[in-house]
Amino acid sequence: MTNLAGNLHRTAAANPEGVALRLGEATMTYAELQDAAGRLAGYLLAQGVQPGDRVALSQPNVPAFPVIFYGALQVGGVVVPMNPLFKPREVEYYLRDSAAKVMFGMSDAAEGARQAGTPFVEVGADGLEDLLREYEPATDLVDRDDSDTAVILYTSGTTGRPKGAELTHGALDKNQEVTARTLLELTANDVVMGCLPLFHVFGLTCGLNTSVAVGSTLTLIPRFDPRAALDTIAAHHVTVFEGVPTMYQAMLAAGEQHDADLSTLRVAVSGGSSMPVEVMRKFEERFDAVILEGYGLSETSPVASFNHPHAQRKPGSIGTPIEGVEMRLAQEDGGDSPAGEIGEIAIRGHLLMKGYWGRPDATAEAIRDGWFFSGDLARVDADGYFFIVDRSKDLILRGGYNVYPREVEEVLYEHPDVVEAAVVGIPDDHYGEEIVAYVVRRPDTRVTERELQEFAKERLAAYKYPRTITFIDALPKGATGKILKRELRD
Repeated sequence: MTNLAGNLHRTAAANPEGVALRLGEATMTYAELQDAAGRLAGYLLAQGVQPGDRVALSQPNVPAFPVIFYGALQVGGVVVPMNPLFKPREVEYYLRDSAAKVMFGMSDAAEGARQAGTPFVEVGADGLEDLLREYEPATDLVDRDDSDTAVILYTSGTTGRPKGAELTHGALDKNQEVTARTLLELTANDVVMGCLPLFHVFGLTCGLNTSVAVGSTLTLIPRFDPRAALDTIAAHHVTVFEGVPTMYQAMLAAGEQHDADLSTLRVAVSGGSSMPVEVMRKFEERFDAVILEGYGLSETSPVASFNHPHAQRKPGSIGTPIEGVEMRLAQEDGGDSPAGEIGEIAIRGHLLMKGYWGRPDATAEAIRDGWFFSGDLARVDADGYFFIVDRSKDLILRGGYNVYPREVEEVLYEHPDVVEAAVVGIPDDHYGEEIVAYVVRRPDTRVTERELQEFAKERLAAYKYPRTITFIDALPKGATGKILKRELRD
């Protein structure tokens, strides 16, 4: 039996006074975290939450997130994390699709919960102190099988609306254990920087779950700011930094006018998108810290490959598969690509999701004969190191966030002056990719770029709306009428 919340119970029993979380000058010990999570579990039990019920969670990187996360897992609930920047229509979709029984969020999320008909618990500036005082901590840990779903993480809506990847207790627990032991070499003496969003699988597994399992301290930044990150590393003696390439770029730029002391940093890891080799070189030279790049997806819990700490490191590579995981390059028919040729990354092992929530057809398309087909194209060298070449899917990665073109296009189509719309990502030095929309207007209308952007901003999270809108007479199409997005990107 594996309940992911068991890691918190074991660490709290072994090291109750160890600092689990730090936010500014405030701290929370492991005993305090377990007590708060237990009280949250008591509240959920009083509301009739049963094992398998979905519990939606929309919070930035503040202590309330792990309290709700582990409290929900303790009673056997399935956590549905959401970006706190979501607009009401996005919140409503997640809640309806997951059939969440209750949602915890800030006041901005209340309208989406109301539209979905989901009971809503507002998390204020003081967290959940008033609510938690009313309940005694539940002590029992509900048994879960390795194959039981722990988290539904929504992802990859390039061919439709976002799908919920069902991540199991066993996959998440094994992925954090291998990551902590073989990649981060994490111990209770480490301080991990928690600036990656905890609602994203990278921050959830590599930041929160690894830290709790080994008893490290997770120091939180609610919203990433490069100067705040540099100051926090110095003030809290951070030893492990985890980020996406844009964070490293921003810290490097800020560090040029900032007397930053990163001498306690022993390792930095990068994921989410490809790290520019020049950024890696400059960061390591400026701060005397080694960056190890890895690769993973929401569907793989997430870490699949890594530049391992005691092996050769190859800048520009996503490394080699982690312990217990296999990776290969596949052709369109699913067979192996010939040596030296580019193919689609296929993955199997303990890390795979159970499937997409309520979407058996999408699951069968993504997982074939036990292999998950990532949609990412790569090559592999003679040493077995993988190098990402391109993405076969249209998913846009902007600043470490997933942006699904279809979702943006649907919003643009809602405008009365829009006839056709296509959204693509183009390379961007700062964000990795930037969002560009190509729009065909109705005849005799003159809707402007700014007007369309404001229309989209009212309906989408701030990181999703198109930064550039280009008006054209017609979208390029193939013989079947399919829009040729590659021509637009070119």
